Amino acid sequence: MIRVLGKGLTAQAIKEEYEDVVLYDDSDFNTYDKQSNEITVVSPGIPPNNKMVKNSNNIISDYDLIYKEMPFSIWISGTNGKTTTTQMCQHILKDKNSVCGGNIGTPVSKLNKESKIWILETSSFTFHYTKYAKPNLYLLLPISDDHVSWHGSFEEYEKAKLKPLYMMEESEIAIVPEKYKDINTVCHLITYKDSDDLCEKFDIDKTQINFKEPFLLDALLALAAKKIIFDEVDYETINTYKVDEHKVEEFKDKKNRLWVNDSKATNIDATINAIVPYKEKRIYLILGGDDKGANLELLFEFIKDLDIEIYAIGSNSNKLEKLAEKFSIKFYGCKILKEAIKKISTKHDLEAVAMLSPAAASLDQYTSYKERGKEFKEFVLGLSLL
Repeated sequence: MIRVLGKGLTAQAIKEEYEDVVLYDDSDFNTYDKQSNEITVVSPGIPPNNKMVKNSNNIISDYDLIYKEMPFSIWISGTNGKTTTTQMCQHILKDKNSVCGGNIGTPVSKLNKESKIWILETSSFTFHYTKYAKPNLYLLLPISDDHVSWHGSFEEYEKAKLKPLYMMEESEIAIVPEKYKDINTVCHLITYKDSDDLCEKFDIDKTQINFKEPFLLDALLALAAKKIIFDEVDYETINTYKVDEHKVEEFKDKKNRLWVNDSKATNIDATINAIVPYKEKRIYLILGGDDKGANLELLFEFIKDLDIEIYAIGSNSNKLEKLAEKFSIKFYGCKILKEAIKKISTKHDLEAVAMLSPAAASLDQYTSYKERGKEFKEFVLGLSLL
């Protein structure tokens, strides 16, 4: 028998693909056999302090369950950009019979085992529970403060992201930020400082790539993956990739003023990366939501010398106000998105940029970052009606 903790997409996929699978959630704890040594797969969203996890003996991840059937695999992780990098990899490798899934799209249990390459967006949650599975090629984007409430500390979060490096073999390759150049691993380690460094190491001409930061780094990692496996730099295909909505998405209102929908920025690193291209402009920045216990001081250190004003929404508004006061940044408490947009509109002009880049999750006020981003665009485009 296979026991699965959770009843979401990952759990349902396992139940459909394997025989004798029983799903559990917290409501089943009274009937849960705490002495069992049966294989217990923990769904990625369930934290280590969950009472069923603490009372399980033979815990693995869904990656471990499928590992022996896994073809050549590329795993992609990091704090920001992993979804885009995964999608870009799939975009330029689909002609090589690849499929993508994992943390996005299709759970690993449902991926086509006849495919030549699996491209897996992999979360720190999955890494935490993984004991056996490992990638053949690991692409690691920069790591910054996130999911502290789940892992207990940034150190544990970072440790989870680095876990594959200790499990990989000599013949396998990892591309990681330079910060981790001294890590104790036997795999072939390639480190990078920034996009220019990646270009130099893989002989890539960034002038032939139609993306600017933060998407340039994602594109370069995807191009590097294809070059490693097939010795090709596929500029033509990468340039046909379309970035998802709600990621540093520029648009203009009826007065031709620039707004940026970056609702997918759910942590400080994403917000910092989104701000970089606009650093020379006056910035009206909408921040706030559920910050998952993250330390936001690094964001305020970054923006304190910019021409910037903060318009706060969501459950961490008081925390943001205290930080704005500490760093002497002009602050407006707006609570809800509509009020923030109305206040910004009274000042915004053709020389400035107004951004929704919250550095926080949306679940305190919305069902998803997509709903938050959609509402933002609707309010901005309907400004004359507000």
